[in-house]
Amino acid sequence: MTADELRSKYIEFFKSKNHAEISGQSLIPENDPSVLFTTAGMHPLVPYLLGEPHPAGTRLTDYQKCVRTGDIDEVGDPSHLTCFEMLGNWSLGDYFKKESIAFSYEFLTGTEWLALDPRRISVTVFEGDENAPRDEESAECWKAAGLPQDRIAFMPASDNWWAAGPTGPCGPDTEIFYWVGSGLPPEGSNKKTDPENWLEIWNNVFMEYNRINEKTLVRLPKQNVDTGMGLERTNCILQGKTSVYLTEVFQPIIRKIESLSSYTYGSDAEKDRSMRIIADHSRSAVFILGDQKGVSPSNIGAGYVLRRLIRRAVRHGMKLGIETNFLSEIAVAVIANFKNAYPELERNQEKIFRELSAEENKFRDTLRKGEAEFQKLLPNLLKNPKKEISGKVAFRLYDTFGFPLELTQELAAENGFTVDADGFREAERRHQEASKTLDAGTAKGGLAEQSEITTKYHTATHLLQQALVNVLGEQVAQKGSNITNERMRFDFTFDRPMTKEEIQKVEDIVNEQIKKDLPVTMEVMPLEKAKEAGARALFAGKYGEDVKVYTIGAKDSWFSKEVCGGPHVQHTAQIGTFRIQKEQSSSAGVRRIRATISGGMPLETACR
Repeated sequence: MTADELRSKYIEFFKSKNHAEISGQSLIPENDPSVLFTTAGMHPLVPYLLGEPHPAGTRLTDYQKCVRTGDIDEVGDPSHLTCFEMLGNWSLGDYFKKESIAFSYEFLTGTEWLALDPRRISVTVFEGDENAPRDEESAECWKAAGLPQDRIAFMPASDNWWAAGPTGPCGPDTEIFYWVGSGLPPEGSNKKTDPENWLEIWNNVFMEYNRINEKTLVRLPKQNVDTGMGLERTNCILQGKTSVYLTEVFQPIIRKIESLSSYTYGSDAEKDRSMRIIADHSRSAVFILGDQKGVSPSNIGAGYVLRRLIRRAVRHGMKLGIETNFLSEIAVAVIANFKNAYPELERNQEKIFRELSAEENKFRDTLRKGEAEFQKLLPNLLKNPKKEISGKVAFRLYDTFGFPLELTQELAAENGFTVDADGFREAERRHQEASKTLDAGTAKGGLAEQSEITTKYHTATHLLQQALVNVLGEQVAQKGSNITNERMRFDFTFDRPMTKEEIQKVEDIVNEQIKKDLPVTMEVMPLEKAKEAGARALFAGKYGEDVKVYTIGAKDSWFSKEVCGGPHVQHTAQIGTFRIQKEQSSSAGVRRIRATISGGMPLETACR
């Protein structure tokens, strides 16, 4: 069965079960600022899962293109992808667990559908915890469908619980796995007892509860079902292949790369990896560029992800000996393979070719200069017993040659090194705040653009940091900040979203310190003395022996004391009114606050 046939059969099956086929949506989410791309089939349906009536009814099915880049560094093995397709079906307050599980089992094992061997299927269900009971109902539904007890594994919430966020709709899910080990799975084998040989292909989420707070769940009046099947993985299983790259989803792309590189896939492990990276990343780039809301390569947001995909593909093309532009030629193969399912690719092909060529030209020049510089540095790097490239060196490659940190990390790994990524970010932060003094223009501590407003924002980050610690605890640590004339952005370590009450409390504390009109003073002292005085020194290991310490408040009863480069206001009333606009995730374990300030006193002088 081909991928096109699988896609068609899925839709046909659920239409036979009275589901309305709806169109898949853009890769660029419409109403979800927390992600750069549509990462799951359910994303476009969130308003309807939350209660808004869908014009097509209560039973829906579709196929949806998705992009996930959280594990981009894993791409290159036989199974990881950045761009993939999700087949989905939904019940909006209609049927629930019994029907959903029966539909899934029938589609997987029915002779007129996928006809998979039921002996090779296992599932996981929620084992229960202090918040919600064990999902015996789903387990019984699987038994009724025909699955034996030993193929049903109960798993914790970390594996089998879905939630929209810290509050809101949530519930148990049941994940479906297929045996990819040799022969038939032994008796008693399932995902829990033998995780390596079971490959997840489908997930049925049962939105059964509404989370009021951390400890309180109430049953939803309307219970929804949200399912997602990975097309590429299921297609791979149906064809008995060991890798998604061996199916017709990728083979036309692989053959085009072979013709461009004169290398035959399957001859060398490292070259195979490069070929898989090119195949995945070029396909992803075509889907992003060809999307109805397609973005262009840039240095921010989704555009930066796209740029990274293109540039990584180009570098691996060079490793295969492809010295001329090639991504547009691969794009022809991608478009031909997917234009029937995604006609927007053909409609937007001129844009796709144009953007790929422009970005490839730009990057080839950057890449040659950066790699040449890296090779010059290599003899000295090899003498380093720590086998680590400093953040300073990595930042120089970026700042002087436009060489991205990710590529420095890749080159380092190929030569047995690691890169001090934290040091890179610190060098980047210090660069952003590298100053021009008002009197002589020589570089000292401070912001690159020393407008009144950015100086006010910079002082406000100190107040914000301490307010976060006061409200959330000492585990909060700054991970970076970005300041413009319009707003400040502050990243900090914290493992969950802040509540509305916590956000308000932090905002109130900052404004309270501003209204107190606290003095802001600066002293230069040795780092150890600064630490002894209680100064916060997150980046202390990167400073010289003498550091600047900024104190906000009286000498013996200060509110904030921090090692920093400056400049700052002289007293806090100069800042104005502080408002938190947004609190959101930045990356795993890191939250991001965006805030603005308005008003305040004129900044006659700044504390340097």
